Amino acid sequence: MDGEPERAAGGAMRTVARDLVADDDLALLTCAEMQGAERYAMRLTGARGDRQSAVSGSELMEAAGAGIARVVGERFVPQPTVVLCGPGNNGGDGFVVARHLAAAGWPVRVGLLGERSKLTGDAMWAAILWDGPVEPLSAGLLEGHPLVIDALFGAGLKRLIDGPAAEVIDAVNTQGLACVGVDLPSGLDGDTGRTLGHAPRCTLTVTFFRPKPGHLSVNGRLLCGELRVVDIGIPRAALAAVRPRQWRNEPALWRAALRQPSLADHKYARGHVVVAGGETMTGAARLAALAARRIGAGLVTIAAPAATAAVYQAAEAGNIVAVLDGPNAFRQLLADPRRNAFVVGPGAGATPGTRRLTTDALATGRTSVLDADALSAFAGEPQALFEAIKGPTVLTPHEGEFARLFPDLGADLGKLERARQAARQARAVVLLKGADTVVAAPDGRAVINANAPASLATAGAGDVLAGMVAGLAAQGMTAFAAAAAAVWMHGAAAERFGVGLIAEDLPAQLPAVMARLAPARDTAVADR
Repeated sequence: MDGEPERAAGGAMRTVARDLVADDDLALLTCAEMQGAERYAMRLTGARGDRQSAVSGSELMEAAGAGIARVVGERFVPQPTVVLCGPGNNGGDGFVVARHLAAAGWPVRVGLLGERSKLTGDAMWAAILWDGPVEPLSAGLLEGHPLVIDALFGAGLKRLIDGPAAEVIDAVNTQGLACVGVDLPSGLDGDTGRTLGHAPRCTLTVTFFRPKPGHLSVNGRLLCGELRVVDIGIPRAALAAVRPRQWRNEPALWRAALRQPSLADHKYARGHVVVAGGETMTGAARLAALAARRIGAGLVTIAAPAATAAVYQAAEAGNIVAVLDGPNAFRQLLADPRRNAFVVGPGAGATPGTRRLTTDALATGRTSVLDADALSAFAGEPQALFEAIKGPTVLTPHEGEFARLFPDLGADLGKLERARQAARQARAVVLLKGADTVVAAPDGRAVINANAPASLATAGAGDVLAGMVAGLAAQGMTAFAAAAAAVWMHGAAAERFGVGLIAEDLPAQLPAVMARLAPARDTAVADR
């Protein structure tokens, strides 16, 4: 059965890798994929033999505007409202919102960027159905502090916002008005999360069918406020047609890949992690080792330099300490095939010695998690690192380390695309850290994490994360699934602890986090 330990050559236990499973409910759609989903809905569709009628663009627009009006009615009490409409389909959605709110008794004004006579297609249709006045877009519409519905620009915007639209957006922010974004806050790039010159800070954003990567970016979360997704009649079968390759990171993606306890377990069946210890920042390796044990690895060895071995030996009793007493000692330690996952970098120093430890780990072809100094040691020569990769590998850079390894991948690409291209270049899983951590696989799959609290910005948190990834990989998860699961559990542990978090607090929270993820039945009893 997938994921069960098997006896390998030499008596070691090997585990069939358990990977992430895509979940349609967690899919994120790029702007192009969302357009593809809309085109699919507007053609004759069928899902698993169930015939479904095609929908028109105007029907999608009507459903979108009605859905937004419904959410606005749930979130706010009736009050003076201004709908800011742009010249495209986002503006058309705004006209539908205005019509539905007015029909519900809300006092509504509509401001339009451009001339009503120049609207085309579905936007023109929506404007015709609005029987109220249409005023030129200006900051004067905001007098009296109304609720603002921002329907100026949607996912199709690729240029910087300027002119009257910029002035009105700036006035919304300056006055601190409650604002509802239609699909996206105008000026937020749905793919990259970048701000295109100006963007309103919304209280609420209502999008359609599935969120976009930009919604989950740090900038997107700051601008969107509460995010709601409404159904506008696009069938789920559209996802199979557009084949999204990115998801919101949640347990449904990887819960089934977590190793469950069994009465047949022994410590080697749960994997053996080796952490390379540094000579000065000894706490980093100890944090990684403790995290690997807490998350379920059967054994953890710290490979300690002779000069500081005593520090490691006097620390946590559950860690095995192997003294590296020669230039080939680490390589000899890794020769045991039961040692199946390695962490190199925490507290190691960006030195030639760290490079040697890194290449020794990579040469085994077993799972390696490279963090901190294991990455910085290859700054200026990243290709030497990439060429050394022989097996499952996770790189865990923060932004500075990423820039040193991938200097050609600039911020203009957006975090998701940068991580994707980096994973393809390195032929490794790239875990690009931050409040919106992206985990990308070489085959193009990616997850965006959104549960990390601000308290994780503390020294040593990354060391804990590296140990967690290795601990999960040692138990049989693929590098990609282990990285995704570790990132989410890392955030959940921090959230559970709350205010005052330091890195040492994180491992102690993991048992409670994992208990929430365990299946409802008692696995050990069921196996009996």
